[in-house]
This record gives sequence, structure tokens and C-alpha cells, in this order.
Amino acid sequence: MRRFFNPTFFVLLLVMAGMAWMGGRFSNPLDWLMGMALSLPAIVIGLSFHEFGHAVAAYKLGDMTPKYQGRVTLNPLAHIDPFGFLCLMVAGFGWGVPVQVDPRNFKNPRRDELIVSVAGVCMNLLLAVIAGGILKLFYTFAAGFMTLSYMGGVVQQILVYVIIINLVLMIFNLLPIPPLDGFGIITEVFNLKQTEFYYKIYDKGFLILMVLIVFNITDLVLNPLVSLCYRGIMAIFF
Repeated sequence: MRRFFNPTFFVLLLVMAGMAWMGGRFSNPLDWLMGMALSLPAIVIGLSFHEFGHAVAAYKLGDMTPKYQGRVTLNPLAHIDPFGFLCLMVAGFGWGVPVQVDPRNFKNPRRDELIVSVAGVCMNLLLAVIAGGILKLFYTFAAGFMTLSYMGGVVQQILVYVIIINLVLMIFNLLPIPPLDGFGIITEVFNLKQTEFYYKIYDKGFLILMVLIVFNITDLVLNPLVSLCYRGIMAIFF
């Protein structure tokens, strides 16, 4: 995901928190806090690896900007956006600090920008698959630990969160709406920067995205696709 900051974010976060409250997400604060504690590693890992994917792809393709800004690292402090982090916890979607790139440093700007846009979501997919594989290894070589012990249950829940949250980040960021990566992908595929349509949509991107989120339209896409991908990963290993 690219540049994503707008003062109306605060309005969005308040609306989403209110919707989560009315939907019963906070009806049992203790359960909610426990869920957040278990999902915290997955959130940090997912956001950090997503932005690292963008940064390392740009760096490898010749743009030193992410390197100069300290983004070619897996250190979460370089990638976690407090607002995006809170939104992921409260509303079920989020983002990290956007990686800045300078397309003028690319040998083939259109191709390379496409690769950079895809790199983040590919990293999330890879993490989800790896977590599924680790879960399978635990059940293969430590089934008793996983099924009979409290700590085994905690490990299982953390790995499941890693899978789900990375799938959420992947699919959410693939939505073809600015400033999400999906819009960057279709921009380069169809060369939209040469059209007036690109600039009209890009300027209104955050507003469009906010409306889709507030009216739960994004959930109509996220929920079934995340469920489908999750079942697919489970089918690979189990």
C-alpha cells in the first residue's frame, strides 16, 4: 500500500469502532483483549513483512530511496503505522507506514512499479502459507502438545491468526482502489497514468474507500475471499 494518510481517518476509525461495538465485538472485553494479545504477533509480522516486501523489491530494482529511509529491514519500528495498527485491531483491516519509491530510478518504471506493488501482497501470501506449514509440522511431530496442553492451544491460535491476518492484508490491499496496492497494479497493467481517469479516481480514492468500508461493502469481498484462501491453505497441509 502506498501513501495512506488523511485527517478523515479519525472519523473513519471512530465510525468503525462504533460499528464494532454495536456488532458485539467488545461485548466481552476480556475475550477481546485476549484475542488482541494472541493476534498481536500476527499483526506486527504481517504489517512489517508487507512493507519490507515493497522496500526490498524497490531496492533490488535500483531505487535507493527505501534504503536511505531505513525501510529495507524487518524491524517493525520501521514499518508500523500507529493508525493502521489500531484500525487493524478495531476494524479488521490496516496498513503500515507506506514505502516511498522514486520511479525515476527504475530501468523500466512501469514494469518495476508493478513488481513493487505486487511484492507486499506476495509477502503476505508467503507468510500465510508458511504459517500453515508450521501448524502442520506441530500436528505431525507434537500432536499431544497441540491438542492436550494450554500452551499448545495458544501456539495454534497464534499461527491461525498469522494465516488469517496475512490473508486479510493481502486481499484488502489488492482491492483496486487508491491508495491500495491493487490500484497500483491495475495502473501499471493498463497504463492508467496516461489517462484522465487515473487522476480523477486517485484524488477521490480515500473517500471512495471510506464509503465502501463504512457501508461494509469491503466485507462482502474480504470475508468470502479470506475464507476461501484459508480453506485452500488448510487443504494443502491437512
